[in-house]
Amino acid sequence: MGLGWAGTEGFRAIFAAMNASIVRLDSPLEPDVSVPAPDRLLAGNPEHRVWNHFADSTQTFFAGRWSGTRGKWRVRYTENELCVMTAGRVVITSESGESGTFGAGDAFVIPAGFAGTWEVLEDCSKIYAIFEPRE
Repeated sequence: MGLGWAGTEGFRAIFAAMNASIVRLDSPLEPDVSVPAPDRLLAGNPEHRVWNHFADSTQTFFAGRWSGTRGKWRVRYTENELCVMTAGRVVITSESGESGTFGAGDAFVIPAGFAGTWEVLEDCSKIYAIFEPRE
């Protein structure tokens, strides 16, 4: 029996859709633990924990949870990131001096190309969705 209208690509798409499932961002998962590189660290001794619950097959889209302890470090984004703060308070400042303070319930996007600093004023956590285009 042939694949008819679907062809090989159509069959693959149907198969993938049948096996797709919703990914919970609160399922048990061991975090990746890190600290800012010494040349980026500006204040404190912050520790970061990342629970990356989802990565698409192209490795360009990611989603999960992140937490950080108090401190300040330099950042340079190559990705676009949607952040939804779930706890704590942070100040994000661009190289040009624009800054925003964000706390639990706040949502914002950091675009690719952003450079500046992250400062955690109160130990914090966020839900993130990242899109990093391939060059």
